[in-house]
Amino acid sequence: MASQKLRRRLHHGDVDGQRREHYETSGLNSSSEPLLGDNNCSNNNNKKLATLKDIWDDERKKEQLHWTFLFSEVIVQWTQWLGIYIVFRSGSMVGRLLSLPSNALNSQSIRMRRPSLSPLQEARLRNLCCRLEVPFDGSRTEHQDSLRQLWKLAYPGRELPALKSELWKEMGWQGSDPSTDFRGGGYISLENLIFFAQKYPESFERLLHKKDGIRAEWEYPFAVAGINISFMLVQMLDLQTGTPSCLAGIRFLEMLEEDDRAFDNLYCVAFQMMDAQWLAKRASYMQFNDVLKSTRTQLQRELALEDVSTVKDLPAYNLLR
Repeated sequence: MASQKLRRRLHHGDVDGQRREHYETSGLNSSSEPLLGDNNCSNNNNKKLATLKDIWDDERKKEQLHWTFLFSEVIVQWTQWLGIYIVFRSGSMVGRLLSLPSNALNSQSIRMRRPSLSPLQEARLRNLCCRLEVPFDGSRTEHQDSLRQLWKLAYPGRELPALKSELWKEMGWQGSDPSTDFRGGGYISLENLIFFAQKYPESFERLLHKKDGIRAEWEYPFAVAGINISFMLVQMLDLQTGTPSCLAGIRFLEMLEEDDRAFDNLYCVAFQMMDAQWLAKRASYMQFNDVLKSTRTQLQRELALEDVSTVKDLPAYNLLR
């Protein structure tokens, strides 16, 4: 009698939500021996089926446990977020019980939501946004007078030059006509420079004349650098949107409560910080943008400090004189 090989293949699939199972058999001489005629073969097959059934049951249990774990994790996370949201919005006791204060959400993320502003903060923010919308206009008498005022503050006792003169380059304007350098900085950047000269005259003079540290052969132009710093601050604080939502912007809104010139004071800190970065990096003219990026990063870091509520609380404020 020819030898017999028996092959059984289990096929299963999910059809219309129901499991279908069937066997396929094949052999080289199927008529020589009945498939179910041997008890030992039958017992072996029954054992194999039982083993397969146990494996499937184990897999189903593992899958159920896996999804149960995932679902419980989702529930826990939503509970934490809900608790923190309630604490932040209303300060309720229920929220405090639901929240996990350890590491559920760090303080910086909480501050990403803009808090309710006081009428004073709203008014000061509106005033600042109005200032940001004013472009520099060299034909306006007020703007011309501001340029003259800046010259007098920078060079007291010196003769006032014409509005178009090569002498303006000494202050760090790129050409003989300062009005061409403002571009995106707007009129507020000129106001910032004037404020700096009036509020912190010693620091202004030292930066203007590059008196600190070992200077580069090709230095940054003072006035143009000031315009870039104004523009950088507007972007960093998210002021161009009118409703700051970043961490630095939210902290700045808190500063407005205490100081209506918070932006101008922060400008002075940023300018002094930029010069310190310039010296630390031993930078030259072509590296100005990199220095400005480093200044922005450092200023954002200081604004994120927990004990900072006013511009004077910033560590870099101590650089001003």
